[in-house]
Amino acid sequence: MTDEQVPSWLSRAAGPGLPDFADTLGRTRVLRRTMAGKVRQAAVLVLFAGDPAGDPEAPGGLPADAEVLLTQRASTMRNHRGQVAFPGGAVDPGDDGPIDTALREAWEETGLERAGVEPIATLPKLFVPPSRFDVTPVVAYWRTPSEVRVMDRGETDRVVRVPMSELLDPANRFLVRSSLGYRSPAFQVDGMLVWGLTGGILAGLVTSLGWEAEWDRTDVRDLEQALAAVGMVL
Repeated sequence: MTDEQVPSWLSRAAGPGLPDFADTLGRTRVLRRTMAGKVRQAAVLVLFAGDPAGDPEAPGGLPADAEVLLTQRASTMRNHRGQVAFPGGAVDPGDDGPIDTALREAWEETGLERAGVEPIATLPKLFVPPSRFDVTPVVAYWRTPSEVRVMDRGETDRVVRVPMSELLDPANRFLVRSSLGYRSPAFQVDGMLVWGLTGGILAGLVTSLGWEAEWDRTDVRDLEQALAAVGMVL
């Protein structure tokens, strides 16, 4: 997209000044250097929908109808069961870069019609130690939303268009801390706990794009208890 085509409320995602997401999520570059084994490449689609004109009276111009597309992994999966994520996955040999990977995976997981999606920017890669993935977040605008749904019940339980107004509600924001000391931004919305990589990316974007409302940063909850509150487990 050209600068003129990017909705005003997403324009900062296409320019300089975004935070260093790797550092935001806990010095993951340092973790990467200390990890043994091959690093795999992946991409996720951070897809926002909403009135392109935005709302000049709202923080960052965010329109009242703004949404983000999220999925919830199947509770039967061996790894990361029940975890909330952006559509995305590993790079295939035939993919033409991270944008192509993110769009292909989103289509496979949700039936998303890629013709209605306009990529805006790719963010710095984030290393995920448990899976040894280097993940490239692809920020995009859903100019022409299409029907989305669960395509494979063996992999995905839910596909959800989450209102940003609910994610940004201070009552739905807090931090989670694991028994090993890991801390993550978290959002509780629509019966889901959004945390980890997905929560960190959302928190970084919300801050850098000026959409954030004040919330209680001293509210730190035990991760397992927070997951149990929405019927999830590690």
